[in-house]
Amino acid sequence: MKIFTVAFWRDYAGERAIKTFSQTAIAALGAGSVGLFSIDYASLFSLAGGAALLSVLTSIVAKSKA
Repeated sequence: MKIFTVAFWRDYAGERAIKTFSQTAIAALGAGSVGLFSIDYASLFSLAGGAALLSVLTSIVAKSKA
């Protein structure tokens, strides 16, 4: 699978990034003992977004070597 195809971005990198974003957000929420309304959502989304970006970059590197 080439990285410049829709299938790569939809089926592989996109799905993986969404899963990583969700898992990171859930882990960050579960790590602290804070209420739902006292969370710093900017930090939460920044952390999860960074993890998703790293996931996409990992997908690109993994498929470009294959």
